[in-house]
Amino acid sequence: MISFVNDYSEGACEEIMQRMQETNHLQTCGYGLDEFCKSAADKIKKKIDYEDCDVHFLVGGTQCNKTVIAASLRPFEAVICAETGHINVHETGAVENSGHKVLYAPGQNGKISCEEIEAIVAKHTDEHMVKPAMVYLSDATELGTYYTYAELKAISDCCHAHGLYLFLDGARLGNALAAKGNDLTMAHLPQLCDVFYIGGTKNGALFGEALVIVNDRLKPDFRFYIKQNGGMLAKGRLLGLQFDTLLEGDLYMRLAAHANKMAQQIADVLNECQIPFLFSSETNQIFPIFENAVLAQLREQFELGDWEAVDEQRTAIRIVTSWDTKQDAVDQFCQTVRSLA
Repeated sequence: MISFVNDYSEGACEEIMQRMQETNHLQTCGYGLDEFCKSAADKIKKKIDYEDCDVHFLVGGTQCNKTVIAASLRPFEAVICAETGHINVHETGAVENSGHKVLYAPGQNGKISCEEIEAIVAKHTDEHMVKPAMVYLSDATELGTYYTYAELKAISDCCHAHGLYLFLDGARLGNALAAKGNDLTMAHLPQLCDVFYIGGTKNGALFGEALVIVNDRLKPDFRFYIKQNGGMLAKGRLLGLQFDTLLEGDLYMRLAAHANKMAQQIADVLNECQIPFLFSSETNQIFPIFENAVLAQLREQFELGDWEAVDEQRTAIRIVTSWDTKQDAVDQFCQTVRSLA
């Protein structure tokens, strides 16, 4: 059964597995204080063209999101996001469990707008309500869309005008930056965001995210928060080594571009077969709408995730490709769709 359910089903890219094998018997200090983490942090600073930042390696995205928000906000403060935002939908209330309310706006195609941010700020007027203090967004979004430079710059300006931190969840950052038509680069992020992370789990690593803190106010004692929130790995060198490898040359972006390419090949064939989409996407997540009868036949060969029922006869699904998706798998899926269409 070929799976298109997510982009973290496979293990890790060969380059990482090889380095892990080569360094397996080395002894290093723990908790991210090793030479591999230092080297990876230096590479990140070079990639983003920004030295005055702190880099931390955490075990996963949920730990990143909860830890950043818990460390940044006071007890009565809240975080703003799009309704589809990961912290609002897919993290079992981790942010609320830290004591902070999530305030969400409908968004459009997974993206929040300045107007929505300002509307939420305007509604929270005094001490009888939570105080908005941060905007959280994902890039790429949970719907496979991405923020252009102009869009992110506008949100950054809006946040600064209202005294809000801007936090970018980069679990699929590579896919956003590699997307056709996107003019945003990694070097733009420290200029626009107070804190962001570079995702590894969904782009070739076994696990792990590289968190970059730009705003000086968020830097002090952050390692205490990582430890308290379960995001610190004793064998921290495993995280550093993976990012040190991913950020060597253009490997990180090549893996993301491959995932995007595989999804867009499928999208091209679906368009050719006049299969509609719930919305358009240029990254590695696409959301076609199939007749339920056709979908049942596809599922005899492929693992596909439901997204939402469109009506009694049709269902929108999510197809996700990864850094490791094989061309043969894509060709087989496209051939099957053509035969059914």
